[in-house]
Parts: sequence; C-alpha cells; structure tokens
Amino acid sequence: MTAQHDDTAGQGVGTTGHEWDGIKEYNNPLPRWWLWTLYATLIWGLGYWIVMPSWPTFWGYTKGFLGYSQRSVVTEELAAAQASKAALGDAVLQASLQEIEGNPQLLEFALAAGGAAFGDNCATCHGTGAEGTVGYPNLNDDDWLWGGTLDDIHHTILFGIRSGHDEGRENDMPAFLSDEILTPEEVAGVTNYVLALSGAGDIAAVTDDDVTVYVDNCSACHGEDGAGDPTLGAPDLTDGIWLYGGTPEAVRRSIARSRRGVMPAWQNRLDALTVKSLAVYVHALGGGE
Repeated sequence: MTAQHDDTAGQGVGTTGHEWDGIKEYNNPLPRWWLWTLYATLIWGLGYWIVMPSWPTFWGYTKGFLGYSQRSVVTEELAAAQASKAALGDAVLQASLQEIEGNPQLLEFALAAGGAAFGDNCATCHGTGAEGTVGYPNLNDDDWLWGGTLDDIHHTILFGIRSGHDEGRENDMPAFLSDEILTPEEVAGVTNYVLALSGAGDIAAVTDDDVTVYVDNCSACHGEDGAGDPTLGAPDLTDGIWLYGGTPEAVRRSIARSRRGVMPAWQNRLDALTVKSLAVYVHALGGGE
C-alpha cells in the first residue's frame, strides 16, 4: 500500500523536491534567531582561537595574541601565597607563644599549620580528634601529666617523654611487685585505696595498713591527698581520669608492673616553626591550662 500525503498541511511552503513513498520533504527554513545564534558562536569561536591559547601543537599550544596562560597565573598566585606564608612563618618564629595566641593573624596561621602537622605526625597515637586512647593521653581535657601551659606543651613536644633526649621528660614509677618492693597483698591494698581516692572504690574496704603503704611508697610523687604533681609527671589519682584504664585490674597492673610510655622528641624531626605551631594547636584544643 502506498502512503498518501496531505498536501494541505504544507500550504504556502515549498518542497525540496525529495519524495519517498508518497511523503514529500518540505523546505522549512530554520528560525532567524537560531541562525544568528549559530553565526555568533562561530564568530566567537574564531576570535577566541586567535586571541587565546587554544590549539595544541607539537611544541605545546598556540599562545594567542593576548599571550594569556592559566599556568603562569597559577604559578604567580602560588609564589605570592608562598611569600605570604614565609612572612607569617617568620613572624611566628619571632613571636613568643603567648604573643601568637594574642595575635589573630598569627594564631590563624599557627592553628592551620599545627593542625596539618598534628594529622601527619600525632594523630596516629592521639587520634584525629586528639581524643587519645589507652596509653595515649586525651589532649582535649584538662588533665596533664607534665603540665598544660603553652610552655609546658612546647617543651614536651620538643624533647619528648622518656625519649632519651637530655631535656626530655623523665620520671619512672617503680614496678612495686616486679621489683619486690611490695607484696601481692600490699599491691592489692594500695589498688583498693587508689580506686577509693577517685571515687571508684569502696573507702570502707580500705584498711589503715593500705593507707600506710600508700603514704610510705606513693605519696612522695602523688601527694598524700593523691592530687599528683605535674613537675614530676605524677598523675592526679582523684579525678577519675586514667591513662591506662581505671578498672581494678588496670590500676593493679600499673602499680605492680609500672607503665613507661614513650613520646618521641620532635626537635630533630620537625622544624622549629612546625613544633611551635603544634604547641599552639594542642593548647587551643580546649584542654590547655
């Protein structure tokens, strides 16, 4: 069957002369606005090709009449950023830690640099949020073994703890059971007393002998009231914050075998600007004194 075409649908419109199976192709011109848009884009493209870098060549690309290069712009911007960073870095190095915290521009720079350095070097142990874990202190609270002032933190980062550095933090708690200083029964009694000091144990179960053992062996560092001494790195036993856990077994293990955690000295691993920025960053986490 041959398809029929309604010629009335094309009244006033010429055809191209093409016909297939009774269907004619009308010669409907494109809208004027569409054609002008096409011409404008062609002209724009030609002009862009002439004045701007556009065509790749064997030697790179055409530079265009304007000689514009996004690569050179980025290079200049990076150079300017590096110069600004160097100037701020020098200012941070010259300023005291307290002056850095008092200067918004220097503080912003130090916090940014310190945060990046913390993620690269410290987060492995202290956590990305500095919340710590068993054996690695939480840097967000206000419980500091060696003090939480800016200068204290800076010193600790520089020289470490039991790091072997001459200026490192150094103080070991005896292993009272392993070193045969106390008997197992005395260790158990002191454990009960220490737990009672923090409110985690039953003070009624503590004997006078337990208190005597504590006073004779522990109070020189931790104090008779158990409040600790940051100058010796002796923790406060009354606040319920435990570096190695506050369970009876964890506390007994600390007394019996001792804990000798090590933090490296960063003085020779990081530059002075990074260490200084780290001190400011850690202090600003919320737990600095």
